[in-house]
Amino acid sequence: MPTAAPDTLSADAAEARVIDFRTAPDRYHHWDLRIDGRVAWLGLDVDEQATIGNGYELKLNSYDLGVDIELHDAIQRLRFEHPEVGCVVVHSKNERVFCAGANIKMLGRATHAHKVNFCKFTNETRNGIEDASTGSGLGFLCAVKGSCAGGGYELALACDEIILADDGASAVSLPELPLLAVLPGTGGLTRLVDKRHVRRDRADFFCTIEEGIRGKRALDWRLVDSIVPSSAFDAAIGTRAGEIAAASDRPADATGIALTPLARRVEADALHYDHLDIRLDRATRLATFTLRGPLDELPGTLDEILAQGAAFWPLALMRELDDAILHLRFNEGEIGTWMFKSEGDVERVLAADALLEAHAADWFVREVRLFAQRVLKRIDVSARTLIAAVEPGSCFAGTLLELVLAADQSFMLDGRFEDDERPPAHVALSAANFGRLRMVNGLTRLEARSLDDPGAVARLEALSAQPLDAARAEELGLVTFIPDDIDWEDELRILVEARAGFSPDALSGLEANIRFPGPETMESKIFARLSAWQNWIFQRPNAVGEKGALVLYGTGERPQYDKRRV
Repeated sequence: MPTAAPDTLSADAAEARVIDFRTAPDRYHHWDLRIDGRVAWLGLDVDEQATIGNGYELKLNSYDLGVDIELHDAIQRLRFEHPEVGCVVVHSKNERVFCAGANIKMLGRATHAHKVNFCKFTNETRNGIEDASTGSGLGFLCAVKGSCAGGGYELALACDEIILADDGASAVSLPELPLLAVLPGTGGLTRLVDKRHVRRDRADFFCTIEEGIRGKRALDWRLVDSIVPSSAFDAAIGTRAGEIAAASDRPADATGIALTPLARRVEADALHYDHLDIRLDRATRLATFTLRGPLDELPGTLDEILAQGAAFWPLALMRELDDAILHLRFNEGEIGTWMFKSEGDVERVLAADALLEAHAADWFVREVRLFAQRVLKRIDVSARTLIAAVEPGSCFAGTLLELVLAADQSFMLDGRFEDDERPPAHVALSAANFGRLRMVNGLTRLEARSLDDPGAVARLEALSAQPLDAARAEELGLVTFIPDDIDWEDELRILVEARAGFSPDALSGLEANIRFPGPETMESKIFARLSAWQNWIFQRPNAVGEKGALVLYGTGERPQYDKRRV
C-alpha cells in the first residue's frame, strides 16, 4: 500500500509526503482481482480506513490516489501476467453503490499540487484502460449497480461498454459542478461528447444536476449501453463478458510474464535502478536521468525473450522509467527540469528495436511496445521542462531517441571532449520512430517536428539505422543545438539556470501548449484542455476558498460564490 507521513495532504505537511507507486495484488486494500478462465473480475471494495493520508474516510466506495495506484497495477498485471484474459468486468462488491468518485474530504484538504497530480495520474490510468482495449484486445465491461457518481462514472466511461441495473435506484451522474464547483476532470466531459457522442444539450443538462439519470433515459441518451433488470443482471454480465472475451485475439493458452518487484534505492539526492540513475541538484531544481542501454547480449529468439520476462531490457528499463516519473511528480515537486542522458551501445539499442519489430505479432512483445508508448506519453504530459543531452558514449537510438525528440530543447556535442578517447556522439533512427510510439495527439514525434515539411518523415525513414553525427542530426531537425566541447557545459548551465528562474506556472502553460501541435484527439483534449481548466478551477475561491463548495461540502453551509464570469 502506498505510504505517506501523517497529515501529508495538508498544506503544512506537503513536503513530508513520500508516495510509493509499487504494489502487488497481495497488498491491495481496495480491489479484488479474480481470474475465471477468459474473464477477469475486478471488484471495487474500498477499505474506508486504508487512506493515503489522514483526516478522511473512503466512504461509499470513494477513492483517493491509493485506490488508483492499485487499479493501475491491476491493469498492468492483467496485460502482462494474464494473456489468457480477453475481458475485464469492472464492478462493485457493494450492492448499494458502484463508486462515489474521488473522495471529497480528501480533495478539500489536499494541496493544489496533489489535486492536480492526482487527477493527471487518474487520467493516465483511464487512458490505459482504453489503450488496452484498442491496442491489446483486452475488452472492458463495466457493471453498474447502485449509485455511480463523478469519478466512478468516469471510470465507467473509460470502459468499452456500460451495463446499468434497471432497478429504479441505480443511476449515473457527474455532479461535480452543482455540488463542488469543480469539473469531472478525469475525462468525464470529453468522453461524454467525443467518445459516447452524447448530444451537447443533453450533456449540459446531465452535468448540471445532482441526482443523475437512470433507466431508459440513461440508455436513450447514450449514457450507458444497455439496461438490465436486477433479476437478470448477473447473468447478463456473465454472458456479455464471455462474448467479449471470445472476440479477443489474446492467446488463451499463453503463459504470462510475472512483473517482479522493481529494485530501487532512494538516497537524499538520487534514485538508483538497475538500468537507470537519477541525480537531483536541488540548487538548480534539476533531475538528471541517465539511462543505460543493454549491458548483456540480447536474446536471439522469441522463446529466449519470453524466458527473460520482466528482465527483458526494453521492458525493464521502461518499468524503471515509469516508476521514476511518478516518484518525481509526486515527491519532488520543486525539481522543475528533467535532463535525459544515456550510456551504452547504439547498435545494441537498435538490435533491441529490431527484435521488437521481428516479433511484433507476439502478445508479450506487443505489450512491451505499447508500454513504451504509454511511458513516453507520461513524459510528454509531465509539467516539467525536458532537456536531452547527447554526449560521446550515449545510446540515443530508436526508442531511446524518442526522449531527444520529446525534449523541449536538445543538445548534441559536436566532436569530443578534451582527453576523451571515445568517438563523437551519434544518434540513429529505427522503425520504432515511424509509427508505433505516438503522442496523445496521434502523431509520432517526428511528424510533430515536421508539420512544415510533409516529406521530411519519408526522407528520414530512408536513413533508418544509419549513424548520424551532430552536424547531420541538426541538419535533419533531430536536435536543437550542437555546441562544441568549449561551450557545452555553459550552454546547458545557462538553460538550466534560466528555467529555474522562470515562473513554474508560466512554464507549464508554455510547454503544454507547444508540445502537441497538429490534430487533436480525445486524449489530447483531456490533457491539454480539460486538465488545464481543472487546474485553474482548483485554485479559485469558489471551489477551494474558505466559503468554497469543495471546502464546505458536508457541513450544511452553503458556498458563497464570486459571481463574476471571467
